[in-house]
Amino acid sequence: MKKLVAYITTGYEDNDFTLDLIAALKEAGTDALELGIPFSDPVADGPVIEEANLKALQKGFKMQQLFDLSTEATKLIDTYWMGYFNSFYAKGFENIAQIASERGVKGFIIPDLPFEETLRYKPVMENSGLSQISFVAPTDSKERIAKVVKDAKGFIYLVAYTGITGSGTAAPLETIIGEVKTCSDTPLYVGFGVNEQTAKERAKGVDGVIVGSAFVKVLLDESLTKTQKIANISTMARNIKELINE
Repeated sequence: MKKLVAYITTGYEDNDFTLDLIAALKEAGTDALELGIPFSDPVADGPVIEEANLKALQKGFKMQQLFDLSTEATKLIDTYWMGYFNSFYAKGFENIAQIASERGVKGFIIPDLPFEETLRYKPVMENSGLSQISFVAPTDSKERIAKVVKDAKGFIYLVAYTGITGSGTAAPLETIIGEVKTCSDTPLYVGFGVNEQTAKERAKGVDGVIVGSAFVKVLLDESLTKTQKIANISTMARNIKELINE
């Protein structure tokens, strides 16, 4: 069965709400969670996630919220920390890795850390039992794909767009999917621009999908109560899980 990974912004609107949302997502069939670390300049993310980042920071987000939330979240679902390198570097990468490991986190997703730089931190990740999620894109050469996915762990993140999340034009993926599959048995998940309308098509040939902006857009809808937000996101997650497995 193909997997569904959900991205949500950590602590938005608050930790109790986030935990309720995580439990609902799990109940709806979500297989893994990306806890997004609010950052002031999320260069790989579109306006929806950028706005959620800003609102979380305005509410006073601190990394301790991520740590506390993860202690409970990891009891419910496989959890990854998704953020920009500065958030990890500022607290000391080795220290952050140790904290993540102690709380049961599966790994890190750092979109602005080039593959070549991830190699510097590979020993730290391995010693902490964490996966550093690898990114591939349709613009990558065969040689680069083979290098990036050779020792990939957790899953491989296939970027379906050449732009930011939640926008742009989808790139043809058949070729790169084939190239990745010939080089690695690690599950391949497609992200960027995946929603109820695109999920079925995007899921062809891959092992799962990653949904972010579609969920976060609901979180930002101030016309909805917290209960309604959770219900709407749960319904969306359930529908997407069914669509990718038809």
